[in-house]
Amino acid sequence: MLRGIRIMEGAVLTTREGTHEGATEAGSPGTGARTGAGAGAGFRGESARPSRAALLTMTCLGQFMVLLDSTIVGAALPDMQQRLHTQLTGLQWIVDAYVLLVAMLLLSGGVFADRFGRKRVFLAGAAVFTVASVLCSVAPSLGWLIAGRVVQGVGAAALSPASLALLAAAHPVAQERVRAIGLWAGFSGIGLAAGPLAGGILVSAFGWPAIFLVNVPIGAALLLAGLRILHESRNVGAPDIDVPGTILSVLGVGALTYGLIEGGSRGWASPVILASFAAAVLFLVLFVVVEGRGSAPMLPLRLFRQRLFTVSNTAMVVVGFALMGSAFFFSQFFVYVQGSSILRAGLQTLPASLAMVIVSPYAGRCAARYGFRIVVTVGLALAGLGLVAMGFVHTDTGYGNVWWRLAVTGIGFALTMSPLTGAAIQAVGPREGGIASGISSTTRQIGAVLGVAVLGAVVRTGEAGAASLEAGLDRAFLVAGAVTLAGAVFTGLWLARSTPA
Repeated sequence: MLRGIRIMEGAVLTTREGTHEGATEAGSPGTGARTGAGAGAGFRGESARPSRAALLTMTCLGQFMVLLDSTIVGAALPDMQQRLHTQLTGLQWIVDAYVLLVAMLLLSGGVFADRFGRKRVFLAGAAVFTVASVLCSVAPSLGWLIAGRVVQGVGAAALSPASLALLAAAHPVAQERVRAIGLWAGFSGIGLAAGPLAGGILVSAFGWPAIFLVNVPIGAALLLAGLRILHESRNVGAPDIDVPGTILSVLGVGALTYGLIEGGSRGWASPVILASFAAAVLFLVLFVVVEGRGSAPMLPLRLFRQRLFTVSNTAMVVVGFALMGSAFFFSQFFVYVQGSSILRAGLQTLPASLAMVIVSPYAGRCAARYGFRIVVTVGLALAGLGLVAMGFVHTDTGYGNVWWRLAVTGIGFALTMSPLTGAAIQAVGPREGGIASGISSTTRQIGAVLGVAVLGAVVRTGEAGAASLEAGLDRAFLVAGAVTLAGAVFTGLWLARSTPA
């Protein structure tokens, strides 16, 4: 669910750059590069409308596959737990292995696309994602499934930014580019809402491997059509790839995630967990040092001197933490606490994702009218209240008294995504809008990794004592809600009142 909302950020980015740059450049989310001169070079025969329509279809389909995989896995977690004989820790790794790689490679994926060719990276991402989906579907054990999810994350980190970079390069005129990205966001965003329902149907009929096999025909179609339809484009002025920064970020956040996920079962004072936290601190300190001294860092630390940039990205970590962390438990709550079937649980989680798909396109307009502070703070407050309300749902609570809590949560988070990215972009110069958008996506993904890890630890703490699984899940929703409400207070005090330029 979480990752799909970044589809709206490209529209914010291109609108802003079209205003300031005269539509001479198109930023790619997840990259600090620009298409620059020859933005239309990604499109042989620039006036060929049928080719542009085919390109739009392909990029929508690629992003649809990524977004579908973001929400469809949640519906399959109960079945995975039963068939793979794993505990909550294993389910956390199934989700976080994917999100961690996407978070850490997203910025590099965009630079790869601009530097080595958007068509090449798009097709490579589609191929890796498809092969990884097959590996996941035939995984004989939890370890193999986690490995497959890691490879899937690598593919998604290449496929997603490359798809938008291709679309932006094919539409050098600002108005056409914004319109195309709007269609791309709308059509591919259907994957968000389709995930829970499709997951419930496939798992009920065939078991959890089917949720990965559904990617195979989509990926095959992308590869076959892409070889014939897509034309190569690149940005010869793209920055160098920050290999040391990328490696250190993966190691640092990975070590922190390991400690948070495994700490509940191994013991928080065990040597392995303490060593993982120490390693996380070491790698992240080295990352800051490298990024501060590098000539082309993946994370320019100077941007954080702008209060608006720092506050918006801090709030985005909160959004990722609470949204992904709570969404991880939605299906499990309905299956294990309320006794729903997997199919019914998929249907029951729909209000949250549908609310996000419906409301997200209007969030930017609201921010333009009322300002970042009001819209984001209201959104975080609504999401926080919705999650706190979920913390008081019990075994005998009727669904008529549950669905609106999910809907309020989805509406609240939908109101925060695009405005927070717009605030981050406005805090920097127009030529740095691409890297600002990419950092915004990355901070949200980091929050997602931490949310699944930390809230999972909260649930396990509840199970270890006298409390039941129900109490542990309720506690997790309450913690997520409290963090989100604290984020609302934070943005209410510190986020700028200004509206998008």
